[in-house]
Amino acid sequence: MSNGTIDSKHQLFIEKVSAAKIVWGLKNKEGWANSHSREDEQVDVIPFWSDRALAKASARDDWKGYTPTEILLSDFLENWCTGMAENDTLVGTNWDANMNGAESDALEVALQILLRLKDMNSAIKFKNYGSLDDFIADIANDEEEEGED
Repeated sequence: MSNGTIDSKHQLFIEKVSAAKIVWGLKNKEGWANSHSREDEQVDVIPFWSDRALAKASARDDWKGYTPTEILLSDFLENWCTGMAENDTLVGTNWDANMNGAESDALEVALQILLRLKDMNSAIKFKNYGSLDDFIADIANDEEEEGED
């Protein structure tokens, strides 16, 4: 899959989840579908999709028996992305059935979604942040501190 296709699928993910305020993952009784990075076998990736049909199409081979499961966007941003960043786990976006797609830093994905929500003037409620701007500022501070290490 070309980088242009991967990039356009990633951008589609950002647009669609920002509009729908829902992210899709694949889950079974043992947990969520995950994989290793194509770049580094030591790095884990958890894939997410912008709609149920895309997630369902990937529920085959190693992920047969997994079910598309909805995650509220606020939960994805506040809990998933921040937790994945702490664990150095990447976000896979809109992978195809062959497990090809973008692998991105979790806070970078969160920031892209937050900025898109801000551009759309979209309201979203968070448990730990008073506003989109508070969340954006917190991520910016985390990235600055990371750069100082």
